[in-house]
Amino acid sequence: MDIFDRLQDERVSNEPERAIIVGLAADSMKIYDRSTNESLDELEALLETAGGTCLGRVLQNRKKPEPRTFIGDGKVKEVKEIANANDCTIVVFDNELSPSQTKALTEDLELRVLDRSSLILDIFAERARTREGRLQVELAQYNYLLPRLTGMWTHLVSQTGTSAPIGTRGPGETQLETDRRHIRRKIDKLKAELNEVIRTRDTQRRLREKNAVPVVALVGYTNAGKSTLLNALTGSDVQAENRLFDTLDTTTRRLTVGDAGEILISDTVGFIRKLPHHLVNAFKATLEELKYADLLIHVIDSSSSEWKEQVRVVDDLIITLDAGATPRIEAFNKCDVPSDNVIKHGENIVEISAKTGLGIDILLKMIEDNLFAFSKKVTLRITYDKAGLVEMLHREGTVKDVRYLEDCIEIDAIVGSGLYGKVSEYVV
Repeated sequence: MDIFDRLQDERVSNEPERAIIVGLAADSMKIYDRSTNESLDELEALLETAGGTCLGRVLQNRKKPEPRTFIGDGKVKEVKEIANANDCTIVVFDNELSPSQTKALTEDLELRVLDRSSLILDIFAERARTREGRLQVELAQYNYLLPRLTGMWTHLVSQTGTSAPIGTRGPGETQLETDRRHIRRKIDKLKAELNEVIRTRDTQRRLREKNAVPVVALVGYTNAGKSTLLNALTGSDVQAENRLFDTLDTTTRRLTVGDAGEILISDTVGFIRKLPHHLVNAFKATLEELKYADLLIHVIDSSSSEWKEQVRVVDDLIITLDAGATPRIEAFNKCDVPSDNVIKHGENIVEISAKTGLGIDILLKMIEDNLFAFSKKVTLRITYDKAGLVEMLHREGTVKDVRYLEDCIEIDAIVGSGLYGKVSEYVV
């Protein structure tokens, strides 16, 4: 039986998980790693997304994390009392725990202990629908699980040695090593399959470049409204609900922008603060599309009091993915929701409501201006002895229509300034 199957068997229940959420704000931590009331609010929303119920929260302040229990023995006792009083089954930490801390806390609290990373992985595992998405999540899960196996098998490892009852010596270590080998084999297999995904994406990308089809990527914090905006722009019916990580699998649709031509627009997985690095690495096959996009639309939830912090998280991840130099439009979404937030203004910044359609026409004009600022829509008449120019137009421009007349080839195309100089004498 797979290790995840065994873990799942331990937690099957029709009742929502009853949980306590815990966060630590230590002076020694980087400011963005410290827990706050806002980050605990987000953790509670993540818990609800995963099917749990928050029955209490604890925010601890210390100079530095306690090496063994992270929050200190006194605070552990307090959390245990709250959990027992509320008949809780799980404790979820806002910060990332080391394998040894998870093990120690599980022993002291006598409850299952998760950290923010494992909770997000659980949500991703439930939401992934495509084969690629499932591969990426499974790889992240195994990479997260591997260093934590020892703690999971403590009940068996403790039976090893000469003092163990007859017939029970050794099986813990045997099972532990078996699982480690199994997981390493799975990781190698998943990496090979994802490399095949990357090769397929490279082929598709080269085809798009050859056909000169511009690509626009929607990026933003989770639940900022990217899927709703994709539907508003393209008339699609991509599922879009008011919950975290509603969309995991990249969705791409075609969109005609003004007279300029057809583009591809893609909705990507939402970002979140403290996103597990295992997930970032696993999803690079998808997220690296940002690096090759011609334009990014950063969708920002203007109704959130945390929008500035959310923008910082997204900007940092865009830089991590080597897409910092890609042209960008900042679309402040949900402007129909009353808010006291002061939204910045300037070039390539627009206020929209993907839900009501407000500002969508302005956004479309911005997309057209950014993608086709130096392009022209032209009709050319090329004589048959110059037919080689047709191939060049296909290669370097966007050919919309070709008509073979008696004495020439008539072509409707979109050409950049460089290509226009080469074919200007044939423009009608």
